[in-house]
Amino acid sequence: MEEPKSEKVVGLDNGIDQPSNEAEHEFYVDPVKEVKLLAKLDLAFTPVIMLVYLSCFLDRSNIGNVKVARILTDINATNSQFSTAVSIFYATYVTFEAPAAIAMKKVTPRVILTTLCLVWSLTTIFTGFIQSIGGLYATRLILGVCEAGLFPCLNLYLTMVYRREEQAKRVSYLFSCTALSGAFGGLLAYAILQMDGVSGVAGWRWVYIIEGIFSTVIAVVVFFGLPNDPSNAWFLSDEEKEMMRFRNAQRKQYLGSEEFSWEEICIAAKDPKVYMSGAIQFMQDILLYGFSTFLPSILKAMKYDTLQSNYLTIPVYIWGALVFLCVAFFSDRWSMRGPMVIFANIFGIIGYILLLTVKQNGVKYFATFLCAVAVYVGPGINLTWLNVNVAPHYRRAAAIGFQQSMGNTAGIVSGQIYRNSPYTLGNAFSLGALCLSQFLILGKIFYIKRENAFKEAVRAGKKSDKRKVTTGDRDVEFMYHI
Repeated sequence: MEEPKSEKVVGLDNGIDQPSNEAEHEFYVDPVKEVKLLAKLDLAFTPVIMLVYLSCFLDRSNIGNVKVARILTDINATNSQFSTAVSIFYATYVTFEAPAAIAMKKVTPRVILTTLCLVWSLTTIFTGFIQSIGGLYATRLILGVCEAGLFPCLNLYLTMVYRREEQAKRVSYLFSCTALSGAFGGLLAYAILQMDGVSGVAGWRWVYIIEGIFSTVIAVVVFFGLPNDPSNAWFLSDEEKEMMRFRNAQRKQYLGSEEFSWEEICIAAKDPKVYMSGAIQFMQDILLYGFSTFLPSILKAMKYDTLQSNYLTIPVYIWGALVFLCVAFFSDRWSMRGPMVIFANIFGIIGYILLLTVKQNGVKYFATFLCAVAVYVGPGINLTWLNVNVAPHYRRAAAIGFQQSMGNTAGIVSGQIYRNSPYTLGNAFSLGALCLSQFLILGKIFYIKRENAFKEAVRAGKKSDKRKVTTGDRDVEFMYHI
């Protein structure tokens, strides 16, 4: 094939031009040097992104760790009121997700992420001083406002750095932090609860105070660690910055314009993919929030004591993180999303069936490992599935915000279904959500295959394209990942 005369070359040793499938302009990036560039980006961004999300989920889910301590007695709360405190967080959380994602580029990633992190850190510290259930309600509502923007913004930030076929692995880092925060949270809570009575302060109060201080330090790391423009990060050499610009040029259709557009927001609001993804995310998040918040309580219902019910969560969460990293690797390699979630959900279905039917605690504990596979793989890969199939930037920002708002309303449900030991209602509801999710995923796969077939027919001249929107991901050259 004749080499294009307009081609520009970066990092070329003796390679052959292999332009990206997303390229509208013919730029070449040497694949060997690109691997080194990606490794450098991962080493720079991944620790910061993982730390901030770790601290976020730690401050959100530690309410599950302190429940098995003395918090209910100290603030004169009932189990029902405590469940309301868990759920009320999501009232503000789901409200502010879409606005935060849309505003990120305008406000700049550094400013919005640092501010959110700092405010929720202070809120966590103040939670250690509450005296009533009303105080817990107030801090949970504020926490929901601040944490609402974090995940959509971090997720959107990743799409500014990585190609479509590189994203599942990076999103897996975020959801691995969800799992690791459970492991680290259980370990940290186990250690901090030993401080019960130190300076006349209850152990559960020390959990909030110390974890809040930790998050405050992370806010400083975020400010200095995440540049507003990843393609011009201070740690990149001139050649690497040029490679980043060429990578962005190759996927210009995916990134889109820097200018805000209400039209793109409206297109996202009418996109069937967003609502199908949101419905799947809702089902998967019922597991995520129920499991990650109430696992210590589920274990305590198996007759483990307070400390055991915290440290026994650690291997379960670590297992969930490792499995997700493995699944995400193959998801990117094969550009396959939906079938990976279906596969992971099978393990979760078996796990919840065991929790509901067996009596032996050892088997029940093993079942939590099976559940963890679906708990973390499902929401993460499903979100990646939406990430890679929506373009350009502002359409994607709105889609991510809308999807997360729909999915995270599951947090309200999870707080209500896990009310009383042995949590039969919560586990049965989670099992039902998993089964329904399988059918929703199959439906979305069918829809995407139909859309891809239509685009192929238009390109082949077999059908005429009468759609009103033919830009971004609606372009006939833009093929959706299954």
